[in-house]
Amino acid sequence: MTTGAARSRRGFIAAAGWALLALALPVAAQQTLSVSAASSLGEAMRAVSARFEAAHPGVRVRLNLGASGLLVQQVVHGAPVDVFVSADPEALQRAVDAGVIAADSRRDIARNSLVLVVPATGGRADVRALVDLTGPTVRRVAIGKPASVPAGRYAMQVLDAAGLSAQVQPRLVFGDNVRQVLDYVARGEVDAGFVYRSDAAMMPERVRTVGVLGGHSPVVYPAAVVSASRQQPLAREFVAYLLSPEAQALLVRHGFSAP
Repeated sequence: MTTGAARSRRGFIAAAGWALLALALPVAAQQTLSVSAASSLGEAMRAVSARFEAAHPGVRVRLNLGASGLLVQQVVHGAPVDVFVSADPEALQRAVDAGVIAADSRRDIARNSLVLVVPATGGRADVRALVDLTGPTVRRVAIGKPASVPAGRYAMQVLDAAGLSAQVQPRLVFGDNVRQVLDYVARGEVDAGFVYRSDAAMMPERVRTVGVLGGHSPVVYPAAVVSASRQQPLAREFVAYLLSPEAQALLVRHGFSAP
């Protein structure tokens, strides 16, 4: 091999090596922020996370969505979570009491409303008000499991306040999270269901809102940093970002209201 050819070959190898190193650097520098959030926040949190990532090159937000009660159990049992966003203060407080939340990082980031919905078309029952759930044409009413789904607890508070619990109880069908309840109604598998206003807004062609409900605790979404997080500064920055004008505008766009 001539000296020129050898020099060219070494130059090619060096260039290829630098190219491979350049490709590897972003991967090595990437940070993954794990955020566990209530199911009802799904679309909103995806939008917020995408904006946060865009403003933080090298950071990827990994979302874990589920019922707030189950998410608390995961955090308490050591799941690698950096930020927890609950659909009610009670679930977050259980995590605080268990010593797994940095209590000083807690912030209320949004509010919501509980609504009663029915299938938009083809429903066999005539439900125009809450009291109609006791009518003879109503067979199945969906709510989230009260033990783990905040929307289910709110629904039971509504029924208790209206004095309808005993009559409606035999008709209840329980969902693992509020999105499952919404699907039950949208598919016409139940006659009515209790979901959040933000959920109902996702399927205006498939579910109809009977009314906004009262008689329950305020629907508040608190967020906080998990004390075992190895990325405390970034996790705190994410919680702070949830209250920024940009993030708040995205939450409002997805049916939530300001905290």
